[in-house]
Amino acid sequence: MAKTEKMRPAAVPQTPQPKLRGVNLAGWLVLESWITPSIFASTGTFDEEGLEGALDGGRLAEILDRHRREFITMVDFEGIATRGYNAVRLPVPWHLFGAEGPQPSAIPECASYVAQALDWAAEFGIRAIIDLASVPGMTSASNGHSIVVDADGGWRGPALAVVAEIARRFGSHEALLAIEPLEEPLAQGRVGLRTTEGVPLHVLRNYYRDCYEAIRGACGERVALLCSCAGRPGAWARFMVSPSYRNVWLDVHCYQFDEAALRTGPGGVAALSRRSEDLLRQAERSELPVVVGEWSAALPATAATVTPEGRIAMERVYASAQMRAFSSARGWFFQTWKTATRLSSWDARIALATFERGMIG
Repeated sequence: MAKTEKMRPAAVPQTPQPKLRGVNLAGWLVLESWITPSIFASTGTFDEEGLEGALDGGRLAEILDRHRREFITMVDFEGIATRGYNAVRLPVPWHLFGAEGPQPSAIPECASYVAQALDWAAEFGIRAIIDLASVPGMTSASNGHSIVVDADGGWRGPALAVVAEIARRFGSHEALLAIEPLEEPLAQGRVGLRTTEGVPLHVLRNYYRDCYEAIRGACGERVALLCSCAGRPGAWARFMVSPSYRNVWLDVHCYQFDEAALRTGPGGVAALSRRSEDLLRQAERSELPVVVGEWSAALPATAATVTPEGRIAMERVYASAQMRAFSSARGWFFQTWKTATRLSSWDARIALATFERGMIG
C-alpha cells in the first residue's frame, strides 16, 4: 500500500505592516527647556538633574507631578489618532523607576505614566516605542541633538539594567512595538590623526547585543530592538541581521537645522531633502528596517533672511519634501507632538496642521 503524502497547509499570505506615521512625546517624561521653558525660567538650569540641584525635593516633586499630569493626557492621544498618526515614540529617563528602580534616584518615578501612555495608545489604536533618552553622566553634544556618553562604556551596565526592567515591566503590553536602548549617542570618529568625542562603535554594538538578549529574555521576539545609528548611518552593514537576530531595526535622525547654509527657495529645500534620502540609502545598506526616529520642519538659520511668512511657507514645502524622502523607510516620527510655545517648525500640531490626513498616512 503506497504511502500517502502529508498535506501541507496552504501558505498564509502575509499582511503588509502599515507604515509608521508618528510623533515624539518629547518634553513630557524627559524635560527639555526648549519645549517647556517656563519650568526652567526661574532656576537657570536646563534639565531635570539641574532642577534637582536647584529645588528642594518637595518643590521638584510638585513641579514634575503637575507637568506629567497636564502636559500629555488622553486628549492628546485622541488628537494624535484623529490627525492620522498611528504611532508615538516616548522618550524616558534613566531614573524612570525612581527610588525603587535598578538605578535608584531621588527624582520621582514616571514609570506609572509610561504604563498610562501604553494604555491610552492601545485605546486609540496607536503603537508605541519606548526610547531610553538619558543615561547617567551623559552630556549634550555641540550639534544640539545628540548625546555624549563615556567612551569607556561605564554607562553600559546601568543603562542595560534599565532597559531590562523596561522590557520586563512593559514587554507584554499590546501597544508596545519597540524599545530603543539609547537616544542618539554621538559616535566616535577620526579627523586626520585626531579622534573626535563620542562612543566607539564597538562599545555601542556590544551594548546593543546585550540589550537584544535582555529584551528577548523578557518578551520574546514580538518587541523590536530599535538601534540608533549614532549619526553614522553607513556604519551598520550586516549588523544583527537574520537569521541570528530577529526584529532589529535601525533609527536615523534627519535634521538639517544645523547646516551652515541654505539657498533660499525650492532649490535649497530640494538639496536638504536629497541629503535625507542619502542618509536613508546609507542606512538601508545595513539590511535592517530603517525608521526615521526624529525629524522636523526646522530650516538652517540662514533661511531667516526671508520674511516670517515666507519662512513658514518654505517649512511647509520642506516638510512635504521630507515625507516624500522617507517613503522607503519603515516609518517616521515628527519631533515633537507639542511645545508649550507652539514652535512652528517643531510642534506637529503647527508644522503639519495644513497637511491632510491622507498625506500623513
